Amino acid sequence: MQNEDSFRVVIPARYQSTRLPGKPLKLIAGKEMVLHVYEKAKQSGAAEVVIATDDQRIFNVAQNAGAEVCLTASDHETGTDRLVEVVQTRGWPNDVVVVNVQGDEPLIPVDCINQVAENLIQRPDAVMSTLAAEILNKEEYEDPNIVKVVFNSKGMAMYFSRSPIPYYRDGLYGDGCISYRHIGIYAYRAGYLSGYQKLSSRFEVVEKLEQLRVLDNGDLIHVDVAREIPGPGVDTPEHLAQVEAIMLE
Repeated sequence: MQNEDSFRVVIPARYQSTRLPGKPLKLIAGKEMVLHVYEKAKQSGAAEVVIATDDQRIFNVAQNAGAEVCLTASDHETGTDRLVEVVQTRGWPNDVVVVNVQGDEPLIPVDCINQVAENLIQRPDAVMSTLAAEILNKEEYEDPNIVKVVFNSKGMAMYFSRSPIPYYRDGLYGDGCISYRHIGIYAYRAGYLSGYQKLSSRFEVVEKLEQLRVLDNGDLIHVDVAREIPGPGVDTPEHLAQVEAIMLE
């Protein structure tokens, strides 16, 4: 997908993490996690890939590895806010598509990066795009740590929630029920990001889901079923060991 419509990737990488301090620099198969993510993103159709961090240690590791890296402010509340600074610093045009790839997703499929970018490029009515996967069991459906999404027949998001949605009024969740979990990869247009920080949402505050800021302000998010399901992300030491075992197989 390397052409005149090609997109950019930004990888927010924050050193502080409650459950796993220094997470981006944790070694997986002998290499820092953030560099695994960077290499995956470089395999996509992106014209540029930039690591965005507020920590000098991460900056140094990335720079020494030859990665593009931007040292951002330390007071950003979200990874998306960090994206905004990169867009402004780099001076990317308003119509450029920017993909946010989480720095703790070393198993993110390259196809997911391309898919979410392609979807937004092809849908000028949406300001943002993301991915989803079918929920396969009741435990996932009821788990508040797994974000659910409902989207309409045109592929536009109706709502994201930590609660089980849609709710099956006539019976318990089971065979024949179709629900989707959200996959946390996003594409935005650079011009939309420039005004993003000025938006607010009461639903975002309640659910602690940043993407509700977009829906609450009347804008469209395109949701597609992922062609390839990502492997587990890294939030804890246990996740780190699990991901390393998968990579070493």
